[in-house]
Amino acid sequence: MAESTGRTSGEADPAGRALPVTDAHLHLWDLGGGGYAWLSGAPERLRHDARWEDTADVHAELGVRRVILVQADDTLADTCALQERAAGIEAEPSPVDRADVVAWLPLDDPDATVEILQDPARSRRVVGARHLVHDDPDPGFLDRPTVRASLSVLAERGLALDVPDAFPRHLAQAARVAEDVEDLTVVLDHLGKPPLGDEPGMDRWEGQLRAFAARPRTVAKLSGLSTSGTGYQDAAELRRAVELALEAFGPHRLLFGSDWPIAPRPFDLRSGTDALLTLLAELPDSERAQILSGTAERIYRRPGEVA
Repeated sequence: MAESTGRTSGEADPAGRALPVTDAHLHLWDLGGGGYAWLSGAPERLRHDARWEDTADVHAELGVRRVILVQADDTLADTCALQERAAGIEAEPSPVDRADVVAWLPLDDPDATVEILQDPARSRRVVGARHLVHDDPDPGFLDRPTVRASLSVLAERGLALDVPDAFPRHLAQAARVAEDVEDLTVVLDHLGKPPLGDEPGMDRWEGQLRAFAARPRTVAKLSGLSTSGTGYQDAAELRRAVELALEAFGPHRLLFGSDWPIAPRPFDLRSGTDALLTLLAELPDSERAQILSGTAERIYRRPGEVA
């Protein structure tokens, strides 16, 4: 990642924020209705409502024009809540003019999945689906025949599948899914959660990541790395992960995501993104533009939209 010589003089800071940005991985939640059981084991500072108004100003400073709200609970209630929040974000007078949802859907019930996706009201703003496979007691969830049938439905409708925290349990499985389900785009959240700081673990992760990237309809998010392994404690480890991702996928198959409010300092967006954005600023504008928004525009489409 050599320092770019093609940066325009109008770029005000080293993180490339003059370019429009899609935050392809943003979490919002309201704990008043229950759910989000995984938060019980999270840092106490994270166990609070995550509201758009708490991060809207910082997102605006980053040049964010579009957000992808990503499910954080395997319930239809979470999906519905995100759809409502997305509508509210679009209605506000702000630089963010579009908000979409990677939803939880009952993938183990293909008939119910079809019923939801055929209903314009229940599928509004849905651009993909995700299940918290890393928390599911069944390590073979994505290999279930019923789930595979639902994934074929997603593919038919041009919707992506997000796979969270895939390494070490699900990264090879995600590659299998991408190979087996025709026309399905599989999005690897957080680069699969590389074990930054663990040299043997990083070698295993690299092998599995390259195998995943070898499938043509796979993409990956540069997100969540600040809390992956040792996170940003070692700048060389972050650089290693990003450079490998660029080599394996190319910028046209990578997306930027904040993973807000999850960060070294919960609810502090900059603590989870500044080091990554500064590293990406070494890329030519054309490549950085793909990561910051171009890939998301192609991958995350509402049914019927043309890429």
